[in-house]
Amino acid sequence: MKLNEFLIKDRFAYDAGARILHIEPGYARVSMTVTQEHLNAAGVCQGGAIFTLADLAFAAVANSHKNITLSLSSNITFLKSAKPGTTLYAEARETFNHNKIPYIEVRVLTGEGDLVAIVTNTGYRKKDELPIDGLE
Repeated sequence: MKLNEFLIKDRFAYDAGARILHIEPGYARVSMTVTQEHLNAAGVCQGGAIFTLADLAFAAVANSHKNITLSLSSNITFLKSAKPGTTLYAEARETFNHNKIPYIEVRVLTGEGDLVAIVTNTGYRKKDELPIDGLE
């Protein structure tokens, strides 16, 4: 099993429409198209939907070293709203690859490159290996 197949088990993110596009060690790209189901009362994409997209990108990067890595903390800053029909992309990069506490930054962008949100994350990398034989 590949990491992208393993992460499909993240039912919440998958059911929200988040899809992994690419994973390599220390980098991942994930997408989600904003639908009516993602909207808040103001008619723009709800922050939790944007965070879910970013969190899946974090999980792909954090686990790209094939050890179970879970989130310790996340901080999100929203910079721009997203309307229905907008495809969002979360690009996650491992800024610091510590063997126990990796630091990862996720940038959520529109297809036109407009920055929607920035998420900074720390993770906890366990000794347990993932039951995978590759990333994609």
